[in-house]
Formats: sequence, C-alpha cells, structure tokens
Amino acid sequence: MLLAHARVETLLTLRHGEQLLLTVLIPIALLVALSLLDVLPGVDGAVAGSGGTGARVHEVAPGILALAVMSSAFTGQAIALGFDRKYGVLKRLAATALPRWLLVCGRMVAALVVVLIQVSLVTLVALALGWRPELAGVLPATGLLVAGTAAFGALGVLLGGALRADIVLALANIVWFVLLLAGGILLTPSAFPPGIAHAVTLVPSGALAEGLRAALMDGATAWTSLAVLMVWAVTAAAAASRTTRLT
Repeated sequence: MLLAHARVETLLTLRHGEQLLLTVLIPIALLVALSLLDVLPGVDGAVAGSGGTGARVHEVAPGILALAVMSSAFTGQAIALGFDRKYGVLKRLAATALPRWLLVCGRMVAALVVVLIQVSLVTLVALALGWRPELAGVLPATGLLVAGTAAFGALGVLLGGALRADIVLALANIVWFVLLLAGGILLTPSAFPPGIAHAVTLVPSGALAEGLRAALMDGATAWTSLAVLMVWAVTAAAAASRTTRLT
C-alpha cells in the first residue's frame, strides 16, 4: 500500500509542469548561471586559486543541492497538499483503506524519490561544469539530504495542511524566495553580519547548505547541521499532526 501510494504521488509530481519548473529547471538554471557568471560576493575569494568556473561551481553546487531539496520537499509539498485539501482529494483518500500515517509516509517517500532525481541531475550538470566534490563527504552529504528532506517535508505538511490553498501558494513561494536569498543558500553565512550569520545556520536552509558545503568541499561531517535539521523535522512533524486538516 505504501509503495503504491508513493508511486502515484511521485508520478503526479513528475507530470506537473509547474512542479518540474520549480524543482528541476530553476535549480539547474541557477547552477549554470552562478557557475559561469561572477555575481555572488565572496565565491571566488573563498576558493581562490582553483580558477574560473571550476572555482565557482565548487562553492555553488552544495547550495543548489539544498535549494533542490527545499523546492521539492517544502514548496512543492505544501502547495500540492493545500490544493489536495481544497479539492477534497485528501478527504477521499482518508476514507479509503489507507491509514492516515500511510498518507503522510507515501508523500514523504515520493518526496525522497523526487529529491533523488533532482540531486542526480544537479550533480551531473555540476560535474560537467568542473565540480569535483570530496568523496569522503558523500556519505555525510547523503545523511544531510535525507534529514533535510524530512525537515522541509514536515514544514511543507505543516503549512499546506493548515491554511487555505491560495494562502499556501503565496506563502510557500514567498518563503522559498526569502530562504533562497537570505537563508544561507546563495549567500553563505559568512556574507552576513556575525549575529545574523549565526541565525542563518539555525534555519533549515542554512543548516542544510552549510552542512553540504562542509561535507562536499572539506569532506567533514557537520553534526551541528544534522542536529538542527532533525530538531526542525521532529518539531514540525509534531505541530503538523495537531494542525493538519483534511479539508
């Protein structure tokens, strides 16, 4: 039952044009643009000596991976859930033999599948642009991606399960845009003043992006980032279980 439900959710996501634009095309376009153009402050300086596109993609790629996770697990999940509630889809699914926990788990498995596809595509493009991640950091990065999917997925359910679909659509896109610019994805925390920089590492986007940079640039395991993501996942899931409505 879980696999069948996850398969349907995955296919619905992959067939949705707007979802593909948000989850695949925009991250890849940003990866290419930011790797080829010197537009982000501090990127070249952070990896000076590597030279050109290879230097920039080394810094940019981990943040784009974090963006891909956020786009799929949070923004896409919240909007889809909001409109499923609006059109009565969730209510009808709840009336079937599927238990409610399986409805949530099916969506999470689908989100993990979509994230896997996103990460594979972004990685292939980054490698073509000259990215050479630290192999020692692949396993820690995998753990961070799973934890990030759980955290953003729980936040997506929290938002999409409590508010009206039109409000969810607006808020999810606003949050996406704010976290992209000021959540540690495009700009590293070091680009902000000290007090703000610390706060950035405590939001899920900043924790995931910084953890991926530590893993894929230095081969290190960012335990603090992993802990922050797990706290967000558990807290948001607990809140969502109390606030999510079927209609």
